[in-house]
Amino acid sequence: MAKEIPDLVAEARAGTGKGAARQSRRNGKVPGIVYGDHKDPIALEFDFNKLLAKLRAGRFMSTLWNLKVEGHEDVRVICRGVQKDVVKDLPIHIDFMRLRRTSKVKLFIPVEFINEEECPGLKKGGTLVTVRNEVEMIVTAGDIPDHLTVDLAGHEVGESIHINDVKLPAGAKPTIDRNFVIANIAAPSALRSSDDEGGEGEEAEAAAEE
Repeated sequence: MAKEIPDLVAEARAGTGKGAARQSRRNGKVPGIVYGDHKDPIALEFDFNKLLAKLRAGRFMSTLWNLKVEGHEDVRVICRGVQKDVVKDLPIHIDFMRLRRTSKVKLFIPVEFINEEECPGLKKGGTLVTVRNEVEMIVTAGDIPDHLTVDLAGHEVGESIHINDVKLPAGAKPTIDRNFVIANIAAPSALRSSDDEGGEGEEAEAAAEE
């Protein structure tokens, strides 16, 4: 299932250049531009408060957006730059690039765990420790996976689940080349406490013998 692409609403901006951009900012807007895909650039402006909220929510630069501008067809875009005021650290200009459905893009894809009831390690009282709840992937803009599925069936206490253990969606691959850990099946706390106490006891006996 393709991941739902969030909307980003903008208005076409009249005029270009520094004067037009300053006027846009005086009107409570953030001036911007969308370019690429062998089409003419379009000057835009975004509602300041709404854009700031999205920027502060995180992952803005790695999110694929559905740009909606009245009088234009919706288009998929990704942010390619945010210019900020050096003193206030607030956005004063923003750039977007159009993407085709076949374009490759880096996005963070959430991880979903299944078959917990078929995991021997969890049945024995172990705990699922998530190392990564999302993974940065290179995906096709027209076929963004909703999530990565991690199957817990058959995993025992003490085992780690790596990215190579996960069946990846067609056309998607991690941005990291190594076989990194997604999650661990940790031992039950009672067992860990017992092991710790046992280790301390052995050390004490060893010290006494010396």
